[in-house]
Amino acid sequence: MEPSDPRRADTRLRRQLVGAATARPTALDAFRHARRTFLDGDRVDMQALARTLNVDRATLYRWVGSREQLLTEILWSLIEPTITKLRQNASGSIAVGQSPAAAVITGSVRQVIANTGMQRFLDREGDLALRLLTTRATDFESRLTTLISELLDEEASAGRFNPTIPREDLPYVLVRIMESYIYLGLITGEHPDPDRAARVINALLPTGT
Repeated sequence: MEPSDPRRADTRLRRQLVGAATARPTALDAFRHARRTFLDGDRVDMQALARTLNVDRATLYRWVGSREQLLTEILWSLIEPTITKLRQNASGSIAVGQSPAAAVITGSVRQVIANTGMQRFLDREGDLALRLLTTRATDFESRLTTLISELLDEEASAGRFNPTIPREDLPYVLVRIMESYIYLGLITGEHPDPDRAARVINALLPTGT
């Protein structure tokens, strides 16, 4: 029997987030409260969360997995709908000479950098943020790479961009570029700059011919 992948642990929260659980959504209650706490710029504390929900910590951990798993789901709940909404409204945010794919990705970078809760999380727990968002410790990066790949497949099929590097390499490269500029403060100490990210992304995703 193959060992389970700890990055994709089958928690009650994961099942309820995809609509597969039928029990009372107490795990979703925990998620929603923690998400509000995060967006307010405050630290997500498991003991405080359990106390707010009037449950013990063992129950809370059984619902959501570890604090790292809970934070990963919160972070994913921010980026996935951001990209989806930008894909739906791409025509209204495209600069002259920019491909729709580039507009979506640069728009995502801008929104993440502008998110107060995200920036306070990076300031307060930068090392943890990098581990959750950019390494194999969780499946966040693989999910983001898949989402970007789906975007590129759609745009390429429609002839709306003309890649300058091999198509199979683009999703991972673009995700790494997004990360490099979003987490610039942690990596080099410089202030995150979405305009710098946009120049690189636009060059990699030129409009179709």
